[in-house]
Amino acid sequence: MSNPKVFVFAPADPTGETHRRMEEAGCELVLGQASWMTPEGDNEDDMCVMAKDADALMGTSIRSSPISRRIMASAPNLRIVAKASIGVDDVDVEAATEKGVLVTYGPLESSWSAVAENTIAIILAFMKKTRERDEAMKRGEWRTPALQGVYLGSRHDGYPGITIGIIGFGRTGRRLADLLAPWRVRILAYDPYVELSRFILSNVKRVDLPTLLKESDIVSLHVTLTKETRGMIGTKEIDLMKKTAILINTSRGQVVNENELIQALQNNKIASAGLDVFEDEPLAPDSPLTQMDHKVLLAPHMASANVGSGLQSEGVKNAATAVLTALRGEVPDYVSNPEAVPSWLKRFGGHCLLKK
Repeated sequence: MSNPKVFVFAPADPTGETHRRMEEAGCELVLGQASWMTPEGDNEDDMCVMAKDADALMGTSIRSSPISRRIMASAPNLRIVAKASIGVDDVDVEAATEKGVLVTYGPLESSWSAVAENTIAIILAFMKKTRERDEAMKRGEWRTPALQGVYLGSRHDGYPGITIGIIGFGRTGRRLADLLAPWRVRILAYDPYVELSRFILSNVKRVDLPTLLKESDIVSLHVTLTKETRGMIGTKEIDLMKKTAILINTSRGQVVNENELIQALQNNKIASAGLDVFEDEPLAPDSPLTQMDHKVLLAPHMASANVGSGLQSEGVKNAATAVLTALRGEVPDYVSNPEAVPSWLKRFGGHCLLKK
C-alpha cells in the first residue's frame, strides 16, 4: 500500500513540526506556493497536477485559485479538504458534498476572539480620532475642534451613548457584544439563525436588518460568506444608514459590494468605513479605498493575527489532526458539510491509510 498523499495547497507551518508529524504518520506531502502571508499561489492547472490522486487537501486561505470542483476531481479518492481557518468560502463546498468529501474548518478562539478585539480597536480609532490626533501632534498642532472624539457609552447626565449594530451573532459577534458591555453602549444585533436566548444573555436587542441599519451609529459585519450573505450590503442597505454612520467589515470582503461602498463613501452617504477584508485580495494599490485618507481605515486581512496564536500555530495543527483522523477512516471534528458524512462513511469508514 502506497503512502497517502496530502496536497498542502497553502502551507502555514513555519517550524515544520506539523509537517513532520504527518510524515511520521506515513503521509507524502506535496506543498503549494500559496501561504497565509501571500494568498496568491499556484493557478488552477498547477493545483490539479499537484492534487492528482491526493487523499487529502489541507491549507490556510487561498484566494487566487480556490479549491474548485475541477481540483477535487483530479483526486478520485479524496477524503477531506481541511482548512486551518474558520472560513471555507475558498472551497466549493457544494461540489465537495456531491463527491462525498468532508470539508473541515478551525473554530479557534485565538482567531474569532481576536477579530472581536480588532473590531474594538477600529471603533476606538474612529471614535477617539487616534490617527488624526497623532498626526496633528507631529505637525506641531494642539487642540483643534476637529480633533474632538465621540463618547461611546451612556452617562448619568442624560447622554444616551451611541448605538452599535452587529450583523451576525455567532462566536465573533457575541464576543464583540461581551467586550462592549462595560462601555454601556446600546447594542442591536441581526441574525435570523440564532435563538432569542443568545441575544437575551448578551443583553442585546434582536432586530431585523433594516432597523439595525437605520438606528446604528456603527454597523459591524461578522457573518460567514454564503449565498445569502454574499453582497448583502450594497447601495440599498447603505441608503438606510445614517450619514454619520461607520461601516466595519472584518468578516469577508464579498459580503459588501465594494464598488457601491466606494461610491457611497465618495458621495458622503456614510461617514467612514473600517475594512480588514476585500472582494479581491490583496487589495489593489490603486484602489480608490487607498485614496480616502481618514474616511477609511484599512488593514491587510489580519484581524485574527496575533503573535503566538492563530492559523500558523493552532489552526494548522487542527487541520492536520482532521486530515489524520480522516485518513484513519474516522469522521473528524468541525465538519462544515455534515450532510456528506453518510456517503463518506460508506466509502471510507474504517479504512485506514496510515501506518499501524
